[in-house]
Amino acid sequence: MAKELKNKRRNYKKEKLLPFTRMNYILFGISLAVITIGFIALGQKPYNSFVSLSIAPILLVLGYVVLMPVAILYHKEGNSDSV
Repeated sequence: MAKELKNKRRNYKKEKLLPFTRMNYILFGISLAVITIGFIALGQKPYNSFVSLSIAPILLVLGYVVLMPVAILYHKEGNSDSV
């Protein structure tokens, strides 16, 4: 029984510790940049302009609903490049 526990511990240490790859972090950075640009566009004067009312919400939805989940869920098979 004790040998099995030691083997499980050794196998656990051999597994990847970081589940995200470099590409995940790049996509996450892009999503944060799009969200930041969206908030900057939202605060532009005049507040009832085309940029504030149309472009900014599109950028925010794109960042939060599309890019952020893609950054979290992206996984390429056979890629062992981890940061």
